[in-house]
Amino acid sequence: MTEDFFEQPTEQSIAKATIVSKYFAQWANVMKNTVDPGKPIAYIDLFSGPGMYNDGTKSTPLLVIDEAKKDDKIPKQLVLVFNDKNISHINKLQETVESYQGIDSFCHHRRYWNYKVGEEIITELSGSNFPPTLLFVDPWGVRGLSLDLINSFLEHFGCDVIFFFNYNRVNMGINKPEAIEHLNSIFGVDRASRLLQMVEPLSPVERELVVVEELAQALRESSTQRERRFVLPFRFKKSGGQRTSHHLVFVSKHFRGYEIMKEIMAKESSGHDQGVPSFEYNRATEGQMLLFSLAQPLDRLGEMLMQKYAGQSLTMIDVYEQHSVDTPYIKKNYKEVLWELYDSNRITTNRKPKRRRTFADNIVATFPPTSSST
Repeated sequence: MTEDFFEQPTEQSIAKATIVSKYFAQWANVMKNTVDPGKPIAYIDLFSGPGMYNDGTKSTPLLVIDEAKKDDKIPKQLVLVFNDKNISHINKLQETVESYQGIDSFCHHRRYWNYKVGEEIITELSGSNFPPTLLFVDPWGVRGLSLDLINSFLEHFGCDVIFFFNYNRVNMGINKPEAIEHLNSIFGVDRASRLLQMVEPLSPVERELVVVEELAQALRESSTQRERRFVLPFRFKKSGGQRTSHHLVFVSKHFRGYEIMKEIMAKESSGHDQGVPSFEYNRATEGQMLLFSLAQPLDRLGEMLMQKYAGQSLTMIDVYEQHSVDTPYIKKNYKEVLWELYDSNRITTNRKPKRRRTFADNIVATFPPTSSST
């Protein structure tokens, strides 16, 4: 990390911190009512930095605290754990947090760690009986980010992970012998070996698709047969808007968490196509939709639903929960498309929608059979 990194935030840094703090607020609101009264929930930031840029702009730790202060219960339940290998950063953060307005309402003592993220901290996480926790991992490069770290954490109930994946660093080092150890830690040994062979002949655009897809598959396959993992990436482009620098990646075992984060990322997207979010932050261009099976505008969604659910009757909420995973579509897209299918007499319903261009969660839509399904 360069010495001037915390001079002032970039637009990307602000967007990233906004996504994390907004998700924390909604996650904590769910978890405070999930655990028994008085039981803790936690937020852990493994690369916390000093908490504030030199120009006075708050970074993620203080934004998370600000969100927690908006609720009466959360400060009484929240355990805050901050780590940074830079001792001056963690000391500055501790000084700032402990003198921060409203911090006296937080009932649990804050923890400030000075670990270099690696095996030691993985052991710390694996050996602890964590309460529901949101883990944020924002390394400068790729060191400290590993499947073992993520997997050891996700074993616990109510635990979600958000991490910053430095695609640019991975891409630049993907064929360099000195990068093999880090690629193995991120993708797993077998997958990293296959990845090196797969990307060799690919164009830059194709290479990004393959790398991010392999990362998502590695995160999913690490789960047990009893649980499903939801993975959602958000792309950041370099200034100029042509090449990707990072992805902010979210991993959860619960559809509700996936749904919440998807709505947040949709609002932070810099581009939309027919109301479908791009899931990227790029001030220079509207961009292309590359990480979700290429661009899929809203008029495509109706045809997909007609084919997938031909001959079936489902509520709107069932259609949404079954179909939306690993697509760019959010809940309002499904409501609008189902209304359009109803209004054009392509589907029937058990009752008439009350308003134009929307569709209640419990309305049952019946899709006609196709000629091949009759």
